[in-house]
Amino acid sequence: MRPGGRAVRPAMRTLVLPALIIGFSVVVIWASLQLDLSPPMIVGESMQPRVFPIVLMIINMGLAVALALQYRIAPPKQIRLEGRSTWGTIALFGVFFVLTVYVDMIIAIAATVFLMCLLWGERRLPVALAVSVLTPTTVFLLFDKVLQIRFPRGLFTNWYYG
Repeated sequence: MRPGGRAVRPAMRTLVLPALIIGFSVVVIWASLQLDLSPPMIVGESMQPRVFPIVLMIINMGLAVALALQYRIAPPKQIRLEGRSTWGTIALFGVFFVLTVYVDMIIAIAATVFLMCLLWGERRLPVALAVSVLTPTTVFLLFDKVLQIRFPRGLFTNWYYG
């Protein structure tokens, strides 16, 4: 019950999260549009720095609309947090940040993915190792070769870029 005796309609409560996601996406798009265009001499054939966050936020808004529609079809049930997995994942995001800043982003992705596999219950070490090698390799090759976007310098990227 709200103050004053009015109840919050359950249908409106399910739209709060998608609305917040869309609002956040609009703010990021607005902030991205404030970035200056880079001269062709710097970016060459690759895309402008502001294009990537805008495209990501458009995808994000589409997924938020899909989430709202899904909530309309089947409202979410109350769930309980999976203590160890939830807090372990949050801690791994902190580990990822530290490794990215002080070691290398590719190494951070590999280590975080491997530890998340173990945390979430994968018992086959070769599978967890394969996922932790293939994921950053695919991400790196996609960004470096296809999108022509270089990663920040670190141990692996210094070796790769020379």
